[in-house]
Amino acid sequence: MTNPSGANAGSATPVTPVTPGVRSSGSSSLSTGQGRTQIADTVVSKIAGLATREISGVYALGGGAARAFGAIRERIPGASSNHSQGVGVEVGEKQAAIDLDLVVEYGVGISELAAAIRRNVIGAIERMTGLEVVEVNIVVNDVHIPSDDDDNGPAQPVGPPRVT
Repeated sequence: MTNPSGANAGSATPVTPVTPGVRSSGSSSLSTGQGRTQIADTVVSKIAGLATREISGVYALGGGAARAFGAIRERIPGASSNHSQGVGVEVGEKQAAIDLDLVVEYGVGISELAAAIRRNVIGAIERMTGLEVVEVNIVVNDVHIPSDDDDNGPAQPVGPPRVT
């Protein structure tokens, strides 16, 4: 069966990519006859960072250098934690695109984790800001292994020694 657009019914119809920052023809609650509301990039990145951290299986956000800098920042008295670490955003008048760099816990299904993160981030940003989230790109930089946190010194070899 063919629909009026010429595509087969039940098949995916092509979607025109939307570029962040480009106005869509739909109405927005951010711009009314009484004024305009502008949402800063930092607001969107904080919301995305907090929504990502809410998902079980996310160990940390950011690449190696960002996490090292964040660890140093947390040790400074009076310093606040950076909720935007590992989050990049592009915010337009009605749309936003999100990039996330993260470390996952060992044993977690990455595809299921990514889907859960996308649902939570999109829901939080759209609910809190009214912006349409056009994409959430996720880069998994590392897998956290709980034994890496042990302070028992270097790991002991398993089995008989290889060299005697």
